[in-house]
Amino acid sequence: MRTILLGVALFILSAVLYSVHFYLFKDAHHIFIFLLGDIAFIPIEVFLVGIVIEQILKEREKRAMLEKLNMVIGVFFSEMGTELLENLSKSDHDLQKIKGDLLVNEEWTDENFAKVESKLKNRNVDIEIKKVCLIDLKKYLYSKRDFLVKMLENPVLLEHETFTELLRAVMHLEEELFRRNYLDEIQKHQADFLHLKGDTERAYNLLMFEWVEYMKHLKNEYPYLFSFAMRTNPFDDKATIEVK
Repeated sequence: MRTILLGVALFILSAVLYSVHFYLFKDAHHIFIFLLGDIAFIPIEVFLVGIVIEQILKEREKRAMLEKLNMVIGVFFSEMGTELLENLSKSDHDLQKIKGDLLVNEEWTDENFAKVESKLKNRNVDIEIKKVCLIDLKKYLYSKRDFLVKMLENPVLLEHETFTELLRAVMHLEEELFRRNYLDEIQKHQADFLHLKGDTERAYNLLMFEWVEYMKHLKNEYPYLFSFAMRTNPFDDKATIEVK
């Protein structure tokens, strides 16, 4: 309603100004020439301002948003993602079948990353849950609870559904473990044991996929961070922080 009133007011103001012009100069011909010229330019102005410039601003805003998003993802992997991935990968029953595909290096192209992501999407994760110390995992995830909550509260993450799903999966796993005081005897509760296995596999699978996505971003945008990520690759047994 306010917009309509503003529009009416502007039209009235324009009519008043044209009337003043005619009253002072008595030249309707001059008024209509410039009026027609201004009206004729409106479609071009709409195209330039409403489409071209707006699109440029949207692209700039999108790039800025993606940059903030990847910064948040980077904080996650620095704080806990890489460490969690390394710990859970030790219990990945079929890791050897795909481990060679995860040895990211500086020669990788977007095509290499796309092939690995496709394999991960179609992979049936099998965590040997008996090899996972659920008590230690519970303590570790609980120590990161506040961090996870703050991550989920970040509005930037609304632009990244898969990473948000990862955070939810990790948070859910933490809650499942936290509520159980009998993890040392969990194997006696077969159904419960298998349920935790499924929750762990869900979080681990999403974690692997997002790690590859993040590595691709570093490879394309931040070579020096990518170098560090390669030297701390949780899937590379020969990885060392030392630069050689």
